[in-house]
This record gives sequence, structure tokens and C-alpha cells, in this order.
Amino acid sequence: MASMIDKAKGFVAEKIAQIPKPEASLTDMSFKGMSRDAVTLHSEVSVTNPYSHRLPVCELSYTLKSAGRVIASGTMADPGWIAAAGEVTKLEVPVKLPYDFLISLMRDVGRDWDIDYQLDVGLTIDLPVVGNFTIPLSTQGELKLPTLKDMF
Repeated sequence: MASMIDKAKGFVAEKIAQIPKPEASLTDMSFKGMSRDAVTLHSEVSVTNPYSHRLPVCELSYTLKSAGRVIASGTMADPGWIAAAGEVTKLEVPVKLPYDFLISLMRDVGRDWDIDYQLDVGLTIDLPVVGNFTIPLSTQGELKLPTLKDMF
């Protein structure tokens, strides 16, 4: 009896592993704007849905790291839906970076006027039959900070 249950578990696990899943990619960070208290950066997640019906996105969580430290993190609950039938859906990941943290990064920023970063994003989608499925994404690079000349 136990071997039959183990075979059934193996069969179900194999079938679930073969179910097509949405695919996603993450763009590099870019400068979006400035306010009195923070610099706004953004990245974009492009998601392709293999199913003929749209899928709800449960949440999108992000962590921005620089010099081995977490400088911003957050979660966006219910950011929308993923379009059906292979259409590409783009979800924006806005990141607010307070000025006081930029001051603590001055050694890195002052050297070459950029921030070396790593952005980790978890896109959680509600798949039928499977349940919540998280697609882990990551990108890293250099973010050139704008100069006064760029702003005016």
C-alpha cells in the first residue's frame, strides 16, 4: 500500500514538473526621477504567459543591494494580471532610494559617480492546479547617477 502511494506521488510530481510555466525577465535599473527626499529608480519585469487565460499576480517583492548591504526592499501586493496566450506583460518595479542612504555610500559613489547594485525580484503567480508559484529573478550592474548637467 505504501509503495502504491509513493508511485502516485511520483506520478503527480512528474506531471506537475512538465506543466508549462510563465517565463519572466528583468531589465537593468535606470534613473526615473528625484523628489525632495528620495531618488526614484525603476526596473521592469517582462512576463510571458503560456496559457490561454490571464493569470493573477499575487505579489512582487524586491530587494536592492549595494556593497553587500540591503539599501531598499519592499513588496507590491496584487500588482495586476498577466495577459493570456503568449502576450508579454510588463510590470514596473519602482524603488525609492533615500538621500541619507546615498550619503552612506559616498565612497563607492564618489569614486566613479555610480552605484554598483544587485536587484533581486520574486514574482509570485497563482497557477491553476499548482497554486502559488514564485519566479526568482536577479540582475546586477552599475547605475550611473545623474549630474546637475543632466537635470537642467
